[in-house]
Amino acid sequence: MEVEDSYETRTSWSQRAREAQSTSTICDHAKKRKQHLTPDPVIRIIENDDDDDDDEEEEEEEPQVEDEMLPQLMDDSEEPSNKRVKPVVKSNSLTGVISPVKTPALKRIGQSISRSISFRTEVRPLPTPPMRARTKGTSFPRRRNSQCWSDTVDSHNLTAKEIRRQEVIYELTEGERQLIEDLSLVKKVYYEPMLKLDIMSESELRHIFGTLDSLIPLHEDLLSRLERLRGSKKTVGEVAPTLMNWFPCLEAYVAYCCNQVEAKALLDHKKQEKRVEQFLRLCQESSFSRKLDLWNFLDLPRSRLVKYPLLLKEIQKCTPAEHPDEFTLPNALEVIQSIVAEVNKKTGEAECQFYRRGLIYLEDFQRLPEIQQSRFLYCHGELKSNKGLRLHVFLFELALVLTRPGEDREGGHVFQVYRQPLPNASLNLEVIPDGEAAGGGSFRGAFTGGNDKVKNCFRVSSRGRSKAHSYSLQANDSFSKQQWITCLRQAVVQSRDRKAHSRQLLAPPHADPSLCHIADLSLSCDAEMADVTSR
Repeated sequence: MEVEDSYETRTSWSQRAREAQSTSTICDHAKKRKQHLTPDPVIRIIENDDDDDDDEEEEEEEPQVEDEMLPQLMDDSEEPSNKRVKPVVKSNSLTGVISPVKTPALKRIGQSISRSISFRTEVRPLPTPPMRARTKGTSFPRRRNSQCWSDTVDSHNLTAKEIRRQEVIYELTEGERQLIEDLSLVKKVYYEPMLKLDIMSESELRHIFGTLDSLIPLHEDLLSRLERLRGSKKTVGEVAPTLMNWFPCLEAYVAYCCNQVEAKALLDHKKQEKRVEQFLRLCQESSFSRKLDLWNFLDLPRSRLVKYPLLLKEIQKCTPAEHPDEFTLPNALEVIQSIVAEVNKKTGEAECQFYRRGLIYLEDFQRLPEIQQSRFLYCHGELKSNKGLRLHVFLFELALVLTRPGEDREGGHVFQVYRQPLPNASLNLEVIPDGEAAGGGSFRGAFTGGNDKVKNCFRVSSRGRSKAHSYSLQANDSFSKQQWITCLRQAVVQSRDRKAHSRQLLAPPHADPSLCHIADLSLSCDAEMADVTSR
């Protein structure tokens, strides 16, 4: 019995050895095949199989280890003991899946297997996709319709000149429509909410918005007239009589434009309040505002007024000969130009009065009568003195006034008169070329900033019998300098002409024309007097 047992033991041992040897051979073959075919993404799986192969090699050397592993394999697979080589089965299944195909396919398969294994071993939540940044609606302001007249008609047999004429008339019509929309928007979005929310008082809002309400019906009337002129072919024939009859309504612009100077000053002052500034900023960032602030909307009527002469000139240029408008358009153009000139004149007078009230005199001798006699302003703005001091300079009709801007107790803008004002009739203007050396100590290095050259500078001085005054000033750029020089020359010429004309009016009439030349003689010259009496 012991012999048989030993024989059976030897037989069982040899059978196990042969099975282990065949298993090792298959594993080696599978290992070589994997190493040849498997790409990089599945290296982790091959390493696990290599561990199984190492376990099988240990199984050949130490049979007891294999016996210890058998219960675990039986528990996991729940199969008979003759199928305990589970690592080999796993290896065979992988070699069957990974077929010798092209590399991109192998990569995709390896990545999918790697992902499936990683999901089995550790459950991880999917990463949340990055949130898209929402673009604000305010970054895309509402745009105007840029449609032309030719886009509104299907066909026409007009000449190029007549097409251009229809385009200008269509632009005039659409401009009225857009102006009505903007003015209505200002009333609905700005005036009414600020009044309801008590952001400004009713008196302040009336002061800022002026007679804006009265302008909307005027332009609605013109729009309806122009639309009635369009025929079935959407063309306008005679337009000049309609415009001539409507242009006198624009006299209402005198009151609105004259109020703009004080309205702008009050609006700038109210913007310093937090509630007002926040409300206006939110409105400007909204899409309906087209990135325009409140003052841009309030200034639209004035911009529209000065555009009428330009549109009429363009219509006149495109009107063919023997057209009914050929003889009427010049009269309409003359009417609108006179209205625009009157509005500009009244606006200039209102602006002059406003800034005259804001002047603060430090000395009585600064109160020139020419300042109070001035009816309008040629220009005003910021200039720099030869000491580097920033000044606000006013070129009135009859006087040049240098001031330093400031604020009163209520926060309003005031202008403190700096040095002695100069009458325009006695002004001398000296243009300083760019690059001239700052010699003579008059500039004191303020204009040069450490350099030896100056730019955009000019000098004004008085030439009267009184004490001479000279001021060297610097503009911000060459364009501003040229504007100041042009206005100064114009002011000097007109002031001297006005002064000469006033002298002629004040001169007493002479009874005897032969004695008129006596006024030109000097009383100290006895010889000349004797010669005159001898005649």
